[in-house]
Amino acid sequence: MLKNTIAGRFGLVLIAALFLPTQGSATSFDNTLLARLSGAAPKLNVEVLQQALKASSCAVSNGVEMPERLAVIDFSLPSSEERLWIFDLASGKLVLRDLVAHGKNSGNLESTAFSNIEGSHQSSIGLFKASESYRGKHGYSLRLDGLEPGINDLARQRAIVIHGADYVNDSWVRDYGRIGRSHGCPAVDQQVIQQVVDNLKGGQLVFKYYPDQNWLQSSGYLNCETGQIAGVDKSGLDNS
Repeated sequence: MLKNTIAGRFGLVLIAALFLPTQGSATSFDNTLLARLSGAAPKLNVEVLQQALKASSCAVSNGVEMPERLAVIDFSLPSSEERLWIFDLASGKLVLRDLVAHGKNSGNLESTAFSNIEGSHQSSIGLFKASESYRGKHGYSLRLDGLEPGINDLARQRAIVIHGADYVNDSWVRDYGRIGRSHGCPAVDQQVIQQVVDNLKGGQLVFKYYPDQNWLQSSGYLNCETGQIAGVDKSGLDNS
């Protein structure tokens, strides 16, 4: 688990700002945004937020349209805790914080296993683009396109979407000590699905975090240099 002391948070805000990309980044991803968003969401680990901003800035530098909002999911937290945050990037304000499910084969209370494989019933991590909304078997839902090859780029093929679920609510936490699990989708409470979809549809970014060292060290979005994602052609982003 990442440390989250009050003193550590403010120290990390200052240190992390030094590592945010500056050349080629959109102006909204300047060195003050991390501190503003961290102040708006004091229970979100600042190191997780730093990684989300680094990945988002890299994506924008490589052709992804500048988002208006950013969702961060911290899968290092148990499902009994509110581990979904949605930010308005222009205002620096927190739009929503709520519960979010992981896949049934990713773990029980905590998620520890992730996959990009169809039929795995596991969640996937990394940076996603929230695309079109639709109405399906789960009602009002939102399709996700994974931007990271080999990590989450089969999300659409796997039907990994944001949808509402009856098993994602506080009563489940009271009765079972955790919320229910999905087939890999980041399912949310039925009470907030409309708000979540409406805030993220149309090209907003979604960052799902877990301290997987292979991903942290190899992700082109987390290790962005010279305005080009390592091993990823820009056309791949445009078609995502």
